[in-house]
Amino acid sequence: MLLNYQIKQASDIDLDNKTEIIFIIHGLFGSLSNLSTLAKELQTDYHVILVDVRNHGRGPQSESMTYPEMVADIFELADHLEIEKFSVVGHSMGGKIAMGCALTSPERIKSLVVADISPVSYEDKHSEVFNGLLLLDFKKIDNRLQANEQLSRYIDSPEVRQFLLKSLQKKNDEFAFLFNLQALANNYIHIRGWPFADKTYSGPTLFIKGGNSDYILPEHQATIMSFFPQALAKIITNTGHWLHAEKAPTFNRLVKQFFK
Repeated sequence: MLLNYQIKQASDIDLDNKTEIIFIIHGLFGSLSNLSTLAKELQTDYHVILVDVRNHGRGPQSESMTYPEMVADIFELADHLEIEKFSVVGHSMGGKIAMGCALTSPERIKSLVVADISPVSYEDKHSEVFNGLLLLDFKKIDNRLQANEQLSRYIDSPEVRQFLLKSLQKKNDEFAFLFNLQALANNYIHIRGWPFADKTYSGPTLFIKGGNSDYILPEHQATIMSFFPQALAKIITNTGHWLHAEKAPTFNRLVKQFFK
């Protein structure tokens, strides 16, 4: 399935065609614009490719959404662009896709950055979000303020609501989300799961954790090292799961330092 993408060419005019390539993969409910500030920071020295994964942004729609399928989508795009080897950055669900790429075809992944997610299956963390989104009455929504008011009945966090509403767009005189909500709800058991086993990626790997987030926990360390024996870890204090937005300068600096 060929994904929607944007290419950010390296801006340094002295760089040649051997410039390294970095794929950036967003998380659940997101789109390729979510990590655009990171892409801008990396663009000085690298070619950057931002993607909309299936059922997100302006990407293709599908009833099926397993991690092996989403990993295959990334490699299909790389093949389409005639890219053999690349590095990859992924946040949350995108981090699982990135890890899946490294474990599935380690010879094609130069290095890996995983933002606030572990290679484990999680309990349901999004039931309230899905309930709120599925119960939205779009016929009563004329603007984002009204959508925010409806969502506030189900989702307490203003930051989460603001993030979700970034994908709210007007289509044919009615608001709708860019992401395929029903497909995400139907596939959520796969999205929070972890299907990879007995695989190892020994390339350079960095895990970045939000200090206030519970997605990477001490009990995950042994599992992380079993899959990624060269993994390093950094913690951004006083930030949650959306660390790339909450502490963008720090997050971007850590990623750039790792790639250099």
